[in-house]
Amino acid sequence: MEKQYNPKEVEEKIYKLWEESGFFNPDNLTEAKSREPFCIIMPPPNANAPLHIGHAMFVTLEDIMIRYNRLKGKATLWLPGADHAGFETQVVYDKKLEKEGRSRFNIPPDQLYKEMLEFTLANKKTMEDQLRKLGASCDWSREKFTLDEDIIKIIYQTFKKLEKDGLLYKGQRIVNWCPKHQTSLSDLEVKYEERQDPFYYIKYGPLELGTVRLETKFGDTAVAVNPKDERYQKYVGQEIEIETLLGKRKIKVIADEAVDMAFGTGVVKITPAHDADDFAVWQRHKSEIPPPVPVIDRFGKLTEKAGPYQGLKVLEARQKIAQDMAQRGLLDAAKTEQNYKHNVAVCYKCGSLIEPMILDNQWFVKTTAKPKSGGDSLRDAAVKAVESGKIKFNPDHFKKIFFHWMANLKDWNISRQIPWGIKIPEAGSNDVFDTWFSSGQWPFATLQTGPAGDFEKFYPTAVMETGWDILFFWVARMIMLGIYVTGEVPFADVVLHGLIRDKDRQKMSKSKGNVIDPLAVVEQFGADALRMSLVFGTSAGNDIPMSEDKILAQRKFANKIWNAARFSLENLSDLSPDGVKPAYTQADEWILKELAQTVQKITKDLDSFQFHEAALSAYHFFWHSFCDKCIEDVKQRIKEPQSEADKKTAQFVLWKVLVDSLKLLHPFMPFITEKIYQSIPHRPKEFLMVEEWPK
Repeated sequence: MEKQYNPKEVEEKIYKLWEESGFFNPDNLTEAKSREPFCIIMPPPNANAPLHIGHAMFVTLEDIMIRYNRLKGKATLWLPGADHAGFETQVVYDKKLEKEGRSRFNIPPDQLYKEMLEFTLANKKTMEDQLRKLGASCDWSREKFTLDEDIIKIIYQTFKKLEKDGLLYKGQRIVNWCPKHQTSLSDLEVKYEERQDPFYYIKYGPLELGTVRLETKFGDTAVAVNPKDERYQKYVGQEIEIETLLGKRKIKVIADEAVDMAFGTGVVKITPAHDADDFAVWQRHKSEIPPPVPVIDRFGKLTEKAGPYQGLKVLEARQKIAQDMAQRGLLDAAKTEQNYKHNVAVCYKCGSLIEPMILDNQWFVKTTAKPKSGGDSLRDAAVKAVESGKIKFNPDHFKKIFFHWMANLKDWNISRQIPWGIKIPEAGSNDVFDTWFSSGQWPFATLQTGPAGDFEKFYPTAVMETGWDILFFWVARMIMLGIYVTGEVPFADVVLHGLIRDKDRQKMSKSKGNVIDPLAVVEQFGADALRMSLVFGTSAGNDIPMSEDKILAQRKFANKIWNAARFSLENLSDLSPDGVKPAYTQADEWILKELAQTVQKITKDLDSFQFHEAALSAYHFFWHSFCDKCIEDVKQRIKEPQSEADKKTAQFVLWKVLVDSLKLLHPFMPFITEKIYQSIPHRPKEFLMVEEWPK
């Protein structure tokens, strides 16, 4: 063995040996073929940019599980993939075009799609090479892409099944619209930010009401009060005459229980074209009030319905309207609350104000209705699967969060007005599916389109591991669609990891300059140091503080492993373990007992997804029990043996503890442990990665 460990020289060669061995493929694990399957479907990284530190987190945790279960002799499949990532990729590509002085709205659709495909496939290859650098022991022969023809075929089959079951509907509906990206978004793609805005009190004839969004008043079709509000009973059902900036008009007062009597004056204006709640009020009162009147266009500007304010952007119009209304005595400026705090809906990618608006021909999935073919709704089936324990959340507290979200679930808008994605199969439509509609089918779609027998053998999969932040973007949808299409849950355990923060627990962002590039870390310190630092000292589900010091500490640990192994192997060259009949000393019995207890604890922790606990135990056993005590004990007995039998016993103990320590560390630090294993005389297997987990 070389005097110093150099990960840059070792890791690429080791990964090449692994890949060429074919042992990432469970079909080549002869002894495991008939054994219990263990399958993880990799959350497909977006094929639009290099991997970031969050990707390194999921790769580390999933590879730990895969390597551990492979060592336990299971038929272990980790199926890799890549996501075309619809809207997310569109955002990335729009920025690229902007830098080039181009706009997608000026590029022919076919040309734009071709450009984006080439861009995505190039990034996909980069991303896959980076997964290799991180040590991902996935089966590349089964790799899938969300735009593969066989995957798209599955997506269309699900769409038709939903349609046949009456769980799809299309029509004129109010949607969340991003004026910057020119597409609708689902409720889960909308962020809510607390902002301070003026809260205006305006006069509507004999009534007064409060609002923030003055710009929507040109689309008001009614005024509403609560039917229990005695203050306004005499106005209910009446038409009142109001003065507006565009002249006098009449508007009806309706009663609806959705009106909060304690909010403002207890009177609200109803603008069904630009507010989801108002749209619902209109649906309940269609016989009483006119249909919606759109007054804001797709670019966030006022339409001709706003008269002289046409063409103004929303915030600009709001300010101008407030000034003009105050001058006309239609707004009580003295009452205006200048710093009214409220939650504002914004696009989760660009932060632009979401403009609720009505679009034609939008496809929605009914999440709470029962299918015509019978059975539970998508939501109820998912909830029952978690309630019954068929799906477990790790950590368990995420189960309560899941139930809370599911209780408030609304129908799912799956139409997107972007060119990039899987086309909705409808004549005349250029819309594509919400990317979560395709990725929500990922577990069964990948296995149904893989080698014959994969679906029957590996579905339901064992674990779905991902960040807690996409519990509802993705995990909930996989559960709903998986049960609906296959009749089975898509996975038995959901393991959720935290988000990676800087050393001060601040969110990482380019603007703060605290982003850690995982591939730069690998280049400098090695993949093993990065992997171990990601799991070390962080309990399951919690956010992970990261710093260079933490990574450097694990690089030092890698050096410790290397030096201990060098010493051990220098003293084992004449050992044939099979021929030794050990006569253990008290020190030997102590270290072997420590080893057995450590194996038991790490096994228990890995089985319960306590990766940090398992890593800590492996670290402390190697550093303190093996290096500080065992090596110091056997060193003397090998150099100055009291007898040949005692020397052989000492060598055997050194050999066994080293080999088993490498097995325990291998899931966390696969490169250095495999490199050392390849140098061990009389090693039982060709590769450490297919060794047997210590008993």
